[in-house]
Amino acid sequence: MRYSILTLLFGLLLLGCQPTEQSPKQSPNIIYILADDLGYGELGAYGQEKIKTPNLDRLAAEGMRFTQHYTGAPVCAPSRYMFLTGTHAGHAYIRGNYELGQFEDENEGGQMPIPETTPTLAKMLKKAGYQTAMVGKWGLGMNGTTGSPLLQGFDYYYGYLDQKQAHNYYPTHLWENDEPAQLNNDYFLVHSPIEKGSGQDAFDQFKGDDYAPDRMLGKALHFLDTTTVKKPLFLYYPSPIPHVSIQVPDSLLQQYEGQFEESPYYGNKGYTAHQTPRAAYAAMITHLDTEVGKIWDAVKARGQEDNTLILFTSDNGPTFAGGVEADYFNSAAGFRGLKMDVYEGGIRIPFIAYWKGKIQPGSVSELVSGHWDMYNTFAELSGQNQSSPDGISIVPELLGKKGQQQHEYIYFEYPEKRGQIALRMGDWKGVKVEMKTNPNVAWELYNLKEDPEEQNNLAGQHPEIVGQIDSIQRIAHRHPHIREWEFIDPKYKR
Repeated sequence: MRYSILTLLFGLLLLGCQPTEQSPKQSPNIIYILADDLGYGELGAYGQEKIKTPNLDRLAAEGMRFTQHYTGAPVCAPSRYMFLTGTHAGHAYIRGNYELGQFEDENEGGQMPIPETTPTLAKMLKKAGYQTAMVGKWGLGMNGTTGSPLLQGFDYYYGYLDQKQAHNYYPTHLWENDEPAQLNNDYFLVHSPIEKGSGQDAFDQFKGDDYAPDRMLGKALHFLDTTTVKKPLFLYYPSPIPHVSIQVPDSLLQQYEGQFEESPYYGNKGYTAHQTPRAAYAAMITHLDTEVGKIWDAVKARGQEDNTLILFTSDNGPTFAGGVEADYFNSAAGFRGLKMDVYEGGIRIPFIAYWKGKIQPGSVSELVSGHWDMYNTFAELSGQNQSSPDGISIVPELLGKKGQQQHEYIYFEYPEKRGQIALRMGDWKGVKVEMKTNPNVAWELYNLKEDPEEQNNLAGQHPEIVGQIDSIQRIAHRHPHIREWEFIDPKYKR
């Protein structure tokens, strides 16, 4: 009897020493913040000297700053589509801002909708058990179409569906889960120039009570506050800032009062007029920076900072319209071109990654990467066996591990500014512009390592490199599904 009791006690002791079965480790939360028309040089962490961005500068200092990250396209809708689907411009279903409807509320039509069966990273993450939300500017289809965010993997959404409506920061309404969400603002047409020398009343007509970015930030924070910590979350936050119109509450202008020499903008280049456009534009970007800080604080308040990857980037390069002065702010950081260009100024964008305890603070990555890589990256993070042939996972780079895959090439095509294509292969980049007016235009060739400003065309000195780029481009391009976007190999007469 005594022996049996001793044997039992010994067995229990051994059992207690055995490792217990642990529950599977939860996939990380992912927060992807997408600025709108924010240039490579408009953050302090990327050399900006006039505009204050303390939160993003700290995010970069405590995380990883990428120096060779790219948008999928130099304008809004296609770049967002390529982010969501992991496709580059030669394979994407949406390749331009295909506008539907008009600016008036009653004629709101949005842009070309994503087909319902399209694989998106939001659908992938939802399948992996993520709680998903889109708060901000969508631009990929209205409610009542296949492009509704609810049909593209998001449990919840709030914001602008139509990019044209997003030209106004004081709209009469936003959208929440396919229903209009009314705001306390009167309707006005943003593209209404005023007379030179107009008084205060003329400028004040473009103001309202409910500033859309503040409403959207509130919804994003509510999502973070109310989702369960037992399941991972994905928040896609495509802010409309700093896309024109230049509109910002007067209270936010105070920090920049008297900082710049100003000339009133009267709306002659589209969008709303403003008395102090430089101060207002700077204030908008600083407000975006404040939004990032509040989202970051909300993650900390959840106690989830150790298990949350925060990513910040832009949809394309800085604008040339609406009273914005890209040269004054050095918005493109010296790169050639702006929004709507496939030169570096239109497609190279800031990209910051922060994950406490996982990403080395103060690290800088020169990995050539882009929007289309997020699909494969999120698939690896969520343990999904899915991938896009156009993308790579950048998880090894983020975590400082060996074995990071490299792109053989990255490819761009843009049909809406007289036809442009670009292909980067290592440090070499080929560019063709004006293809709709000159289908046989020759390649320009630049060595981005030696000439990042793309000033010295070396095509005549390296015909063999041009030949390689030309051959790859033919493989990268697939015929689009609409005639308007086929300018490379059209099967019809113009």
